[in-house]
Amino acid sequence: MNPLDQTRAPIYEALEQFRKMRVVPFDVPGHKRGRGNPELTKLLGETCVGMDVNSMKPLDNLCHPVSVIREAEELAAGAFGAAHAFLMVGGTTSAVQSMVLSVVKRGEKIILPRNVHRSVMGALVLCGAVPVYVNPECDERLGIPLGMKVSEVERAIHQNPDAKAVLVNNPTYYGICSDLRAIVDLAHKNGMVCLADEAHGTHFYFHENLPVSAMAAGADLAAVSMHKSGGSLTQSSLLLAGPNVSGGHVRQIINLTQTTSASYLLLSSLDIARRNLALRGREEFQRVIQMAQYARQEINDIGGYYAFSKELVNGDSVYDFDVTKLSVNTLDIGLAGIEVYDLLRDEYDIQIEFGDLGNILAYLSIGDRPREIERLVGALSEVRRRFGKKGAALMKQEYIEPQVAASPQRAFYAPHRSLPLEETEGMVCSEFVMCYPPGIPILTPGERVTREIIDYIQYAKAKGCSMTGPEDPDITRLNVLQAWKEEPHGILV
Repeated sequence: MNPLDQTRAPIYEALEQFRKMRVVPFDVPGHKRGRGNPELTKLLGETCVGMDVNSMKPLDNLCHPVSVIREAEELAAGAFGAAHAFLMVGGTTSAVQSMVLSVVKRGEKIILPRNVHRSVMGALVLCGAVPVYVNPECDERLGIPLGMKVSEVERAIHQNPDAKAVLVNNPTYYGICSDLRAIVDLAHKNGMVCLADEAHGTHFYFHENLPVSAMAAGADLAAVSMHKSGGSLTQSSLLLAGPNVSGGHVRQIINLTQTTSASYLLLSSLDIARRNLALRGREEFQRVIQMAQYARQEINDIGGYYAFSKELVNGDSVYDFDVTKLSVNTLDIGLAGIEVYDLLRDEYDIQIEFGDLGNILAYLSIGDRPREIERLVGALSEVRRRFGKKGAALMKQEYIEPQVAASPQRAFYAPHRSLPLEETEGMVCSEFVMCYPPGIPILTPGERVTREIIDYIQYAKAKGCSMTGPEDPDITRLNVLQAWKEEPHGILV
């Protein structure tokens, strides 16, 4: 087949052909096309459970694709401008971790911003690499971390010339973009690879008025959440690789952790979503951009809210902004973002992406329509009228600079003890603490617990943020290292 024929969907086509064959199943899954689980069939439908099949010769194998899955990956690479594309069925967490594990190992350094997703830090726990943080600036009004300054990345590279990689968020959860092209150039000039977490940047590949995509900027690897703005099923993702990356090596890394029983529902959704974006993506995202701009203007006209956009761009820590991200600061109406999040859901049956201490994010994409935008705007106006109050004493700082004492892997596996949260000040944490979403850790293994962090955790809990990570689900206790010897020349790996 012509690998550039984006009208094709090889996995979907093979499934359709397979469905017509009426093959008798003496393989897994055990529900046997839904017959063994009628309640599941009733819920999902006969077509869905009938396509929930196992790897077999006509349908290829994700661990070692040679036919329809390989063709689908070639088409994905073409659509996204990559040298290689890998279909991922473990979510973008799996893609991010495979990306990191492909380039660094125990004791090696990776330069990255601290406001990364937990999947990045989880990868460091698994491989034993050492983080070198480029602490982002924080917007004082919004209380959100910004992008990485090129000068700060350059400084980190100069101070750590033995680092193997630089990782960039493209964009952050709030839509903030760093100068990716400049950072890629810096990394490459210093013999390092550049990785991009593009969990929230799928659409960058399909419209010229959006920030630059990782592949267009020359990045070596990029993890792309197709299920977020790309329209595939939840948990499906892509890992993209540039021309200087060994596709065979990346496949080996992926196969260390990804399932050998890949869901063909997820795989076919990636195939169909890629075709949709390749054929209609520009038109669809032009519509999304227009909806977001309209919503932003209407929300700002309500008063009290601040739906921010490209006015934040300063050419450095905010090099660009993703205008499809409808991020709204709520503090001037006297409510924390998480409080507005809860009110929208509980009072108006509107589910937005997340609320933090000062902001909410309404995630707009190809499935949204103007009528839902109007409903959201109307509900926000009502929330301000019914529940708004003075904004005094609301915490807004979202980023706390970490004090790193040990590598994530060393701290995660080290002997530890459980203490009441209030008694952990000054100790070294051995687990994760985060609000989810967005899933950016407040604490990661190896970081020191400070008074500021304890206050932040307690405040976020009181406001209703969903806190995850520790063994104690109520986060009244925290695991900390039993004993610790300070290392005079840096963190212990």
